[in-house]
Amino acid sequence: MEKITKIIQIIFQVIILYLFFLLGSFTVGLLPFSFPGSIAGLLILLACLLLKIVPVNFIKDGAGFLLAFLALLFVPATVGIMDYPQLFSVTGVLIVLALIISTMVTIILTGKICQYIEGKMIKEDVK
Repeated sequence: MEKITKIIQIIFQVIILYLFFLLGSFTVGLLPFSFPGSIAGLLILLACLLLKIVPVNFIKDGAGFLLAFLALLFVPATVGIMDYPQLFSVTGVLIVLALIISTMVTIILTGKICQYIEGKMIKEDVK
């Protein structure tokens, strides 16, 4: 009986997440510019979580359930790469190398900026 209750709870929480997606899509439809509805829904959900309108417990298990299947969503994109054999040529290798280097630079730069800001905040707290 407890397992059935847990399953129903997860289904309810996934429905809540889906409603935020629909709310985001509806909101984007009202805007004069193009923006992904799913991202708008996530931003609305984030605002609701930060303002404590929606408690984390309302979506925690459903979000965890969806995250468990996240890798499956990338399989079609990975298989789709097979349609572009030129990506495995020299040009493709250069593109992948540029992506790796730019990702590393972004991560390092973001880390340094965060450390700098954190250092300034600690110095202000000491004063």
